[in-house]
Amino acid sequence: MSHSILVVDDEERLGDVLAAALEDLGYSATAVTSAKAALLALEQSRFDLVLTDLRMPVMDGRGLLREARSRWPDMPVIILTAFAAVRDAVELVKEGAFDYIAKPFEIEDVAATIRRALRLADVVRDNERLRTELEGRHSFDTLVGNSASFRRVIEQVTEVCETRATVMLNGESGTGKELVARAIHFNSPRRTRPFIAVNCAAIPETLLESELFGHVKGAFTGAVSNRIGRFAAADGGTLFLDEIGDMPLAIQAKLLRVVQERSFEPVGANRSQAVDVRLVAATHKDIRQAVEQGNFREDLFYRLNVFPIRLPALRERSEDIPLLAAHFLAALSEAVGKRVSGFSPAALAAMASHGWPGNIRELHNCIERALIVAKTAVIDVQDLPRDLFEGQRRAGRDGLPQDLDAELERIEREFILEALRRSDGVQVKAARMLGIAERSLWHRIKKLDIRLNRTVAD
Repeated sequence: MSHSILVVDDEERLGDVLAAALEDLGYSATAVTSAKAALLALEQSRFDLVLTDLRMPVMDGRGLLREARSRWPDMPVIILTAFAAVRDAVELVKEGAFDYIAKPFEIEDVAATIRRALRLADVVRDNERLRTELEGRHSFDTLVGNSASFRRVIEQVTEVCETRATVMLNGESGTGKELVARAIHFNSPRRTRPFIAVNCAAIPETLLESELFGHVKGAFTGAVSNRIGRFAAADGGTLFLDEIGDMPLAIQAKLLRVVQERSFEPVGANRSQAVDVRLVAATHKDIRQAVEQGNFREDLFYRLNVFPIRLPALRERSEDIPLLAAHFLAALSEAVGKRVSGFSPAALAAMASHGWPGNIRELHNCIERALIVAKTAVIDVQDLPRDLFEGQRRAGRDGLPQDLDAELERIEREFILEALRRSDGVQVKAARMLGIAERSLWHRIKKLDIRLNRTVAD
């Protein structure tokens, strides 16, 4: 699709000629003879660029520029001016015009300036779109859960995200620590600056110092050029140090200095470099125990543990499993290109009884695998990985009820009652939480003889 350009010149013939020349170059061009007509055209149609004469009666190019910048700030404006008024045009560039072109001009010069303006506008627009997508992808809505323990996590993230405080995330592997770290960043004043993640356990000790702080050319064998480290790359933004409990003691000492002094020295350098970084650290280890055992510096622990947040394991928030499963199913269905509406009661029962040692990451992988192998519009128990119901069979042998139909009915009733309570009895919302159609929910309510009025009151 070609870019659209609005040409504004009180000399009608010149405007028409310029618009025709732009059409020949592949643009969609419209010519008007006044700033008032230009503003009306901008209100009625979308234009990618305005090319306007400076000297016009009533409202001149300066007035049009100011109005356009206030109402359509991302749309570039190029000024056409007589040579005698170039000084005025330069001032307008300072006020926000993309550039000016002195009359008389060659159409090639106009085309080159337009290409530069549109190219820059497209980059700015794409960056804004990507930033908006990132913010949406890491908004609070992506932190899925209604359990009391997870609501507390949301409350803590809300409390800390607007501050500069260092955050320590603690929880088992797979509980979503990086997701929470990203939510803190993208809901903070630093959201437009970089979010840089480093897994301290995945980088060899000999390389970790250079990875974090960078190095100068010749600092060690193989350092053939200067390298920017993760701290410098995250300047103004957030640095997420995952698995901080695995950081070697020697690197901990250097990290402590950065936290205290807000500066660091690249490997091999003899000058400090200031840095403004918000730290979010995470670990699955008991850091207090590591301090007692001499494996983690006590002074660094207290510097990092300013605002601790503990992420509960999935087995501690099993009531969130239907919501998480429905969330992953909706996201993965689009990626996989397969329409699956929800889960059978047997599948929900199997997932509810599983211990989820891999936590949310394991549940995500389970839903993805089930979505791929499912042959119908509803994921059933046979679509789930076998280890989910192997545990059920072992539990049955250990004395749990052997009547599978009765047990499935009990679990189905509990899921439906909980969804109805959370949705204040609104069946459309409850069905969405459970990942099933509203009509299917209605049939199940009728089959289980669930009394809606009493359910909401409870």
